[in-house]
Amino acid sequence: MTLLIIIIALALVFDYINGFHDAANSIATVVSTKVLTPLQAVLWAALFNSVAYWIFKDHAVANSISKTVYKEFITLPVIFSGLLAAIFWNLLTWWYGIPSSSSHTLIGGFAGAAIAHALMIKGIDFPWAKIVDADTIMKTVLFIFLAPIIGIIISVFITVVTIMRNIWWRMVIISLATLGTVLMFDKFEDSKINENVQKFYGVDKYKKEIANIKGDLLKKSGDTVLLAKLTLNETKLEKANASYELVHPYLTDFDVLGANKIAATANEKGWLSAVATSKLKDEVRNANDFLTLEARAAENDSAKQVYDVAKEKTEAYKEPLKLYLAGTITMDSAIVTMNGIYPIQAINIEKVQAKISKFNIQKTFASEIDKADNSIIVYGIIGASILFMLIYLYVEKIKTPTAHTVANMFKKLQLFSSAAFSIGHGGNDAQKVMGIIGAALIASGSIQDFGQLPSWVPVACYLAIGLGTMSGGWKIVKTMGSKITKVTPLEGVAAETAGAFTLFFTGQMGIPVSTTHTITGSIIGVGATKRLSAVRWGVTTNLLWAWVLTIPVSATLAAITYFIVTFFMK
Repeated sequence: MTLLIIIIALALVFDYINGFHDAANSIATVVSTKVLTPLQAVLWAALFNSVAYWIFKDHAVANSISKTVYKEFITLPVIFSGLLAAIFWNLLTWWYGIPSSSSHTLIGGFAGAAIAHALMIKGIDFPWAKIVDADTIMKTVLFIFLAPIIGIIISVFITVVTIMRNIWWRMVIISLATLGTVLMFDKFEDSKINENVQKFYGVDKYKKEIANIKGDLLKKSGDTVLLAKLTLNETKLEKANASYELVHPYLTDFDVLGANKIAATANEKGWLSAVATSKLKDEVRNANDFLTLEARAAENDSAKQVYDVAKEKTEAYKEPLKLYLAGTITMDSAIVTMNGIYPIQAINIEKVQAKISKFNIQKTFASEIDKADNSIIVYGIIGASILFMLIYLYVEKIKTPTAHTVANMFKKLQLFSSAAFSIGHGGNDAQKVMGIIGAALIASGSIQDFGQLPSWVPVACYLAIGLGTMSGGWKIVKTMGSKITKVTPLEGVAAETAGAFTLFFTGQMGIPVSTTHTITGSIIGVGATKRLSAVRWGVTTNLLWAWVLTIPVSATLAAITYFIVTFFMK
């Protein structure tokens, strides 16, 4: 428990450091264009870092981070070592004014410590593909290059449209771009709803289990135990897919029906009954310290044997719980029966009773669906487009346009674009620390999966990154605000809006990207619209090297840190 508390404290320290390390991303252009003073800028950014808490419902980025390493190799010393290495690298790059990625530092540190741990207990020839999730790592690495490219493209587009002389063509292009963006985010919502519901029914879990068993069968062809497990999981997958297909037609009408109506319909038609028993079984055995046994299973063979016995026996909890949910037996009778199957500790009886009495499968299902709702972001995009168009019309058609009025217009718009980027920064980067704390809580046995993350975690993470942003990061502000290219208010608006859109876009996809990379690409884009020579490519090349090296360097530091930590913990 002591180590868990230290890890949570370190994670929040990292979040705080991330705030002032990446504060430059949110405020560099607004400071360099003298729209706000440095103090005003950091307070502005910190405010909107925290606003992100009410906008991002589905913590997809945090979930991705927590799954970077497979559960078997997530231990508290691994997370502790990864955090120490990430904090060290973040402080080092901040000291030298290098805008490196806090996101990739954290991912590299987490993965590097886990690989060191796995190789120590499994041997040097153990495949890395079974330690870290290749898909998450590859997406992260890919977006080292894609995030700035997306930022460049969008910032160039915004700049070119903004400087168009014919305002009516400008209105048409903005309207079409807004419509396309809304349709794209609607597709994201549909995809996320279906993904969440499939996860709710266990489709992803069974698919993964089947893939692992098939991999083991390649080495142990004809193994009867593995073949039996394969058949069992294929049957479970078939049932899970069948339940999902029944609900799916209603999910397509989410915008009309809403999460509560869909969940109520699914419950009335009995499409939740099968999964309800399994979900309640998990909650009951977790209340009886099952997660603690699971966390200890990685320590030694004897602990794993105790865990395996508990896992096998508690599966039989389903029968009495099924009867309870059907109203056939009372709660007390269900608990007595379960106690005979696998003992419930006296100290845990009240916790088990609370879990059973508060269990509501309809409410749980509605919550899973509602997480994917991105209507706040969509309305924000529509509102922003309307605001831009109204300001353009006012300045250029109602008032006589002058250099002064146009300059003032973009200074005011830059307040809006900076706020939007700060929301994206808070929603993206605070979630990464949420993922690490979630992984620590899972490793300690406090929760079973990321869906059970306590509500205090996101509150603490958003608060920490907001406080960190208030501290500022002036060395990096200088690099971002003037060394890459000189930025005007118009270009500041274009760069920040492009950066904000990229962060919202990747956040919806659950891809942990770097706000540093994103805004750097956006600034390069606005500089390149003037002329390519306006961008100081020497500075940009140095930044690129820092980006590429961050993951391997932080992973190596974390591996070394892990060996040192385990030496002193013996």
